[in-house]
Order: sequence, then structure tokens, then C-alpha cells
Amino acid sequence: MHAHFERTGDLMELSTYPTWAQDLVTHCEETKQGVIGHGIWTMMREARLDAQATRDFMVGVWPVIERFPAYMAQNLLKTRYGRSQGENMARRWLVRNIRVEQNHADYWLNWAEGAGVSRDDVLNGPVPYGSEALAGWCEEVSRSAPLAAGMIATNYAVEGATGEWSQLVYDSLAYHESLPQSVRAHSLRWLQLHAAYDDTHPWEALEIVCTLVGTSPRADQVAYLQECVKRSYVSMRITLDRCLDVRRDPWLANEAAA
Repeated sequence: MHAHFERTGDLMELSTYPTWAQDLVTHCEETKQGVIGHGIWTMMREARLDAQATRDFMVGVWPVIERFPAYMAQNLLKTRYGRSQGENMARRWLVRNIRVEQNHADYWLNWAEGAGVSRDDVLNGPVPYGSEALAGWCEEVSRSAPLAAGMIATNYAVEGATGEWSQLVYDSLAYHESLPQSVRAHSLRWLQLHAAYDDTHPWEALEIVCTLVGTSPRADQVAYLQECVKRSYVSMRITLDRCLDVRRDPWLANEAAA
């Protein structure tokens, strides 16, 4: 039996969570900043991302967008109602949000089209070499790892970092104006939703993970969860690097390195 956790403070206040979770978030922050501070967001915000890089981003990240409901479904299969409070929470949350993620796939395709990348290219075009890093990791951890690891790697780490970079891009007037006015609102829907809603989503996932493992998990369990979070961030960075394809343009290589 593990020491039971039940949140009593604010959902988005880190001090509300067990010490092990606070330490995990702190220890993973530098790795997360490798995603949030990636050069692709600066180029996108300043409307300087060229057509090829835009295409590679939309196509390269699409497998994660398309498969995200499946990652959640694979985690859902690990739950049994009534076995524990954490599993009950996870089951309700995953069931509720799987359909939402399906809608997000539609919004991603709308964004791609507004940015000049055809739906057919996203669905059927060649994927940038090496950009499968994040999709492959999410598939692996959701299919094979314990429930807490699957959720902290995807719903906490991936969605949390995505919420932050989405906000950076969505807040850019230059990026808004780079999209055709006739489809601008339609095209920005994916960014708008993630910038506004994913700020609570990863915190909800963290609460579920803490409820699953309790306030005093074994040291090796905490170390494993921390590794899962860091691997999600590293996989995101690798995927972005490959979508940017720094080999193609020396200026892009310098920007990414900076």
C-alpha cells in the first residue's frame, strides 16, 4: 500500500503536490526549455519560417497529432474501474478527453492548409527523416509502460510543453497576419485551443499520476517517471530538429544552434 495522495490546494500550484513530484518538475525543467526555446518557434513567431520548413513541421508532427487519441486509449486499457481511486480518475479523464483529441486532429489539418500545406501532403506525403522520434516514444510508453508512466510522458510532458510553445506562436501578431485573412480564424483554431486549454490539462494529468503512485513512491519509481518525462522532451526536440532540417540552409542551422 502506498501513502494516499489527495490534492487540497490549487490545481496549478506546484507546492500542492508531493515533494517527489515537485522535485521531478524542477529536475526536468532545463530539458523542457530545450523544447520551449527551440529556434523554430522564433522563426514561426516572426513569420520567417520558409515553405519547406513549414511543410516539414506540419507533416513531421502530424503522426503524433493523429495518434494522440490512440496513446490515451492504450493507457485507458490499463485501468480497471474500482481497483483504485487513481485508476478511477484516469479512466474518467481519458474517456472524456479522447474525443477532444480527435477534434484536434481536424484542427491541425486546417492549420496546415492555412499555412500552405495541403491535406493530402500531410496525410500521404513523405515524412522528414528522423522526425518519428516523438511518435515512436509516445507509442512505446503508452503501449508498454505502467499507467502512471504513460500518462506523465504524454498527457503531462508532451501536452504541457505543447501548451507553452502554442502560446508563444499564438500570441504573435506577425504569425496571425502571415495566414490568409479569409481562413485565418479557422486556421488558428488548433493553436488557440492549445494555448488556452492545455495550461490545465497537464496539471490534471500530474494530479492523476500523483494519485496513482501516492506521496511516497520508491526512489527507483520516481527516477523512472523522471526519465520518461525527460525522454518526452528530448524526443520533441529531436523531432523539431528533423522538421527544421538544418542541413538544408546555413542560416537555419545558425538560428537553430542559437
